[in-house]
Amino acid sequence: MSHSIYFRKDGRWEARLSLGTDSNGKRKTRSFYGKSREEAEYKLLVSQQNLADEYAVTEMTVRELAAEFLQTSAVRLKESTSANYRMKAEKHIIPAFGDIQCCMLKSRMIYQFVEQKLKSGLSARYIADILVLMKSMFRYASREYHIRNVMDGIILPKCQKSETAVLSPEQQETLKQYIVSNPSQTTLGVALSLYTGVRIGELCALQWADIDLEKRVLTVRKTLQRIQCVSEKKRTKLVITEPKSRSSCREIPIPECLCSMLATFQNQRDIYLLSGKTKPVEPRTMQYRFSKILENTNLPSVHYHALRHAFATNCVALGFDVKTLSEILGHSSIELTLNRYVHSSMERKQSCMNLLSWSAA
Repeated sequence: MSHSIYFRKDGRWEARLSLGTDSNGKRKTRSFYGKSREEAEYKLLVSQQNLADEYAVTEMTVRELAAEFLQTSAVRLKESTSANYRMKAEKHIIPAFGDIQCCMLKSRMIYQFVEQKLKSGLSARYIADILVLMKSMFRYASREYHIRNVMDGIILPKCQKSETAVLSPEQQETLKQYIVSNPSQTTLGVALSLYTGVRIGELCALQWADIDLEKRVLTVRKTLQRIQCVSEKKRTKLVITEPKSRSSCREIPIPECLCSMLATFQNQRDIYLLSGKTKPVEPRTMQYRFSKILENTNLPSVHYHALRHAFATNCVALGFDVKTLSEILGHSSIELTLNRYVHSSMERKQSCMNLLSWSAA
């Protein structure tokens, strides 16, 4: 769209914008006036931006937007993150909105989508993750094509904090006795999680090159997980990547109580701890093995991640300062450590309350 600016006989400045021709071939223009050249030109520039929004891409569907966003974002995301985005888009966003033009999507449709997903049994946290992805998609559409951002102002569903099932101190003692009585690479892995707080993916990716028994240091520098494949030949695949965040790359001092057990199974540098081979054990296999241990010891069924919770809670009870604990766990902030992983039992609360005393003046 071309424009021209000139001084009028009436003493005003006029900025005239050419809008092409109409169906009859008649030239279309729009004029903006000001007391100065700068004022008229400013009004013209504002109008041009509004026109850009008015003539933004309107044919793009949510399906097309999702495909373009996933393709362009893949170069800056971890493969596992990109696969997770693709799964959420293909399983939830595209079936619900795929054929709708982006400019026609309304906020009420988004809230109806949230309501349907809640009724289907999805957690509020998972639905919030889907909406966060949609927010990213529409920010991209707004930036690249001036498409109205329908996600702007959408309120995420409130996530109820659920209590994580953990093992009591007595149950942890039963588990420890089983580990001592049944030494194996699997029980070694359980012991490492219970006494260092490593995540299951980090544990499965550990090789003996990551263990320095002389310095008593365990180095976390990678994680193992199964992700969805873009290729149709395989549905999923195992990938070893860097941990979930920069703070997750860390060195953990090894407790002395684990050193003799580690020395028993010590192997060549390229051998994985859990398998004793050059091929790792995947997380879901380790979760299954852990479940069998709980079954054999008549302990309640808990997720493997409960060992990480138990480690954090035990460390607080033993007097660890939160900053040290947060770094051992590989958290980006101490707030995350306190809010997510530290569980105070009634016994702990009573112990703390008993520290109070009534002293006469």
